[in-house]
Order: sequence, then C-alpha cells, then structure tokens
Amino acid sequence: MRHLRLDRPLAFFDLETTGTDPSRDKIVEIAVVRVDPDGSRRTLRHRINPGRPIPKEASAIHGITDADVREAPAFGAIARELLDLLADADLSGFNVRRFDVPLLEREFRECGYDLAVTTRRVIDVMTIFHRKEPRDLSAAVRFFLERDHAGAHGAAADIEATVEILDAQLARYEDLPRDVAALHEWLHPQPPDAVDRQGKFIVREGEVVFAFGKLRGRPLREVARLERDYLEWILRQDFPEDARALVERALRGEA
Repeated sequence: MRHLRLDRPLAFFDLETTGTDPSRDKIVEIAVVRVDPDGSRRTLRHRINPGRPIPKEASAIHGITDADVREAPAFGAIARELLDLLADADLSGFNVRRFDVPLLEREFRECGYDLAVTTRRVIDVMTIFHRKEPRDLSAAVRFFLERDHAGAHGAAADIEATVEILDAQLARYEDLPRDVAALHEWLHPQPPDAVDRQGKFIVREGEVVFAFGKLRGRPLREVARLERDYLEWILRQDFPEDARALVERALRGEA
C-alpha cells in the first residue's frame, strides 16, 4: 500500500456465495490478500463446498457450479487456517460491511469460531467510492451532459435532464439495446426458469420454489402447507401482482 499507513495488518477479502442473504447463504469461494505494515503480503484462495446445491442464478454470476466444488473442503475444514491468516488484522473489501463481513462472521460462528468483528476496523472501499463519487441526478448531468444541473430538485428541470441523460447513455454505451422492450429486459434480467416477472419464484425439478429471502429454495406448495402465515404476510406487502397470484393459488391448494 503506497498511500495508506498501516499500524497493523489489513486483510482484503472477497466471497462468492450461494446467494445474497448474509443470514442464510453459504460461501463457495473465498480469496484473501493480507497486507502487513512492512508491505509484505500473504494470500489465500479456497473453493468451498457449501453442503447444498448452488442455485443456477448464482452460478450465472460467479461461474462456480456444483461440479466445481464437489471435491472441495467444507468451510469448517479451512476455518482455522483462515482465522489464523486474519489474526490481528483489520478487514477491507468492496461492499464488505453489509454483506461479506456478516456472512463470514456467521460461517465462523457455525463452526465454533469467533471472528471478533467488534475488535477490528472495517474499511469498505464501496463506501469510499459512493461518498466521493455521488450517483445522484446532478452527478449524472455532470458526467453525461458535461454541465451543472441548473434547477436541481425542480420537477421540470429534473425530468428534462433525465430525458437528455438517457439519450446520452445510449450514445455513450453502444452495447445498450436500442428499443424499449429490449432495454427493459437488460435492466430487469430474469432467471431462465422464473415464473413471475421479477423472478421471485422459479421452477426447480418441476416445483415452484422461492428464489428470495429466508425460504430461498423451499417449494411454494410446502410453505403453503407448513408456514401459511409467511405467505399471508407476503400478500400484505408490496409484491408484484403475478407473484401475489402464485401465492394466492398456493394458499388455495392449487400450486
């Protein structure tokens, strides 16, 4: 590190996982670069068998499949080695505070180890990026239109700027779709086996299953039989109509 003074080691790490829920999902790959105050580095990279199938939508993002981790160790088998590498180190990475740190902490806890997060300083590189490079409309006007946004937060000025920005984005990024339908699909990609517009539910082995939240991977029909209050809670929330229709049919025993 040329520009950051270290008074103790700083461990940069990244996780690839079975999903996006740090309270439930599992690690399938971890990479760590530990930088010591003297400038020396130690690295570690492990594929990890999560003990459950890796959803297709997760594999589509990180490229790791069940076959890739079939012979890999479980997290518990590498936990001690990893904790030794992280010993006395602060933590860093991109979006680690909200996702990677709590997920890693939970994986250690389930193996009987304590990551002792409260004793470590956490440097989230994404937070620095967002604070130094705002992503609001005024920033978009400066970036795409090369001018200041006069009349910011006035509805008329904001919407006129938005029209110009979309046109400038299409001019700048030649790979963006050129029609509304295709652009919509690019902005809202669905898993290939989705059964509703937002991909809240997918088909797996002929069953409609949850693709989100704490019940990810559970069959909708089973949840309707055993945990009806959860489905009734969904109906009280702002879920898309097609997803709500699936839930209503399941509650009627039609799923």
